[in-house]
Amino acid sequence: MAKTIFITGASAGIGKATAKLFAAKDWHVIATMRKPANENELNELANVTLLPLDVTDREQINETTQKALALGPIDVVFNNAGYALLGALEAIGDDELVRQMDTNFLGVVRVTQAFIPYFRQQKAGLFITTGSSAGLMGFPISSMYDASKWALEGWSESLSYELAEFGIGIKTIEPGLVATEIGDRSIFASHPAYEALMNKFMALVTPDKAVSTAEQIAQVVYGAATDGTTNLRYVCGDDAKALYAQRLAVGDEAFREGMKQMLADV
Repeated sequence: MAKTIFITGASAGIGKATAKLFAAKDWHVIATMRKPANENELNELANVTLLPLDVTDREQINETTQKALALGPIDVVFNNAGYALLGALEAIGDDELVRQMDTNFLGVVRVTQAFIPYFRQQKAGLFITTGSSAGLMGFPISSMYDASKWALEGWSESLSYELAEFGIGIKTIEPGLVATEIGDRSIFASHPAYEALMNKFMALVTPDKAVSTAEQIAQVVYGAATDGTTNLRYVCGDDAKALYAQRLAVGDEAFREGMKQMLADV
């Protein structure tokens, strides 16, 4: 019997690539997004079902969860919806602070909450979350984005213990720079006092410097869904692997000094 994956943020990037890959692997895919009426690719695939979902809308989370479960058994929930809020903290308004955490962190928490009772009754199930290397290391001019990803790290590790009691898994994908719509799917808060630092950092993360494609990260998601392990973290992309290995090897303070030097050399 074909398995089913439920995906948030499936309209573009890693979410869409993952939906296409799992569909090609004969999984049933429930692909959710804020405006499914605008989707003109996934809706052409026979084993993909589109449902509306804004992960900041608690009522819609519950409604869409029930609609998805009414379609049949679900094996994997892939929490992927999110975006990057970049810029100096001084430049970021309160509404933007709240929206970043509401989407990237609380959206994941609430979708997970909605599915836990079902998985607990089944004594099986797997949650996979799109984290980031920015959840393992802090980067300049991205304090709120990094905060949202670091929050997911601690939350996932803590949650893993209570879910394990019922045979439920939780895993986090930690990509580095991915060639998705980084400009279109990011919000930039500018402040003249930090313009030089912002320019230096953005020069390091321009799309042409991306190491991984969305399709490559989708392969990691598929591996996490099917490898049968209880691994919590999947660091992926040569850049993320190298930077994280460096941090572990030299320690936090030496890593920070190295980051400062990298910016100085731009």
